[in-house]
Amino acid sequence: MARIDLNADLGEGFGVWRLGDDDAMLGIVTSANVACGFHAGDPAGLLSVCRLAARRGVRIGAQVSYRDLAGFGRRFIDVAPDDLLADVVYQIGALHGLAQSVGSTVSYVKPHGALYNTIVTHAEQAGAVAEAVRTVDAGLPVLGLAGSVFFDEAQRRGLRTVSEAFADRAYRPDGRLVSRREPGAVLDDPAAVAERVLSMVTDGAVTAIDGSVVEVHVESVCVHGDSPGAVQIASAVRDRLLGAGIELGAFS
Repeated sequence: MARIDLNADLGEGFGVWRLGDDDAMLGIVTSANVACGFHAGDPAGLLSVCRLAARRGVRIGAQVSYRDLAGFGRRFIDVAPDDLLADVVYQIGALHGLAQSVGSTVSYVKPHGALYNTIVTHAEQAGAVAEAVRTVDAGLPVLGLAGSVFFDEAQRRGLRTVSEAFADRAYRPDGRLVSRREPGAVLDDPAAVAERVLSMVTDGAVTAIDGSVVEVHVESVCVHGDSPGAVQIASAVRDRLLGAGIELGAFS
C-alpha cells in the first residue's frame, strides 16, 4: 500500500490576529510546519500549536524563513549567507524549545515562502540553510522541491531530503511554482485539488498551468493552512487519498 505524508503551515497568527484554523488542520494532517517567529507566529501561539500537535500525534517541523514579519516571509531578502545561517539556527532552536516543553521535538525543517523558492536556484542561500540544519542536527530531514539546488546542498552535507508537492498551488512547465502574484497561482476547488493530488501520488505527474505534464516526486503533500477554504481542501485531499487505498502517515 502506498503511504503519503500530509503537511500544512501552522502557527501563523500573531497576537490577536489569527490566520487559518490550526485546530481543525491538526485533525487532518500528519506533519505540521510550525512558524518560528520570523515570518509569523508569537511564542504563546506557537506553544499552543506545539501542544495540540503533540496531543494528536502530529509531527512538528520548523518552518524557517527570512526575517520578514511585515511581508509574511514572501519577499526575497539579499541576506549574507552567514547571517542567514545564524537566523535559521536561531529559529530551529526556538521552536525546539517550545516543542520540547510539551513533550515533543522538532522532527524536520522546511523553508517558507520566498526563502523556499529562492533556494531552488540560489546556491549560496541554499548552502547556508543546509549548513544551518546540519549544524543543529544532521539527523533532521529537510522538505523541499526535488531537483533544487537546496537538495543538492543538503545531500552534500549528508542530510535526508524529502520531496514535496503542493496540493493547491499551480505549477510552471519547469516544475517550479507559479508566483502568487500571477492569476491562477492558488487553486480553490476542493474536489479538483483532491483529484490532482491523487494523480501526483499515483502517477507522479501534475498538469502545469500551460497544460503540459510535469513529472513530480512526492513523499509529502502540502495543503496550505492559510488559503481560503483550507480545511475543506485538506479534508477533500485526505478523503480522496484514503478512498483510493493510500495510507496517510508522517514520512519515516
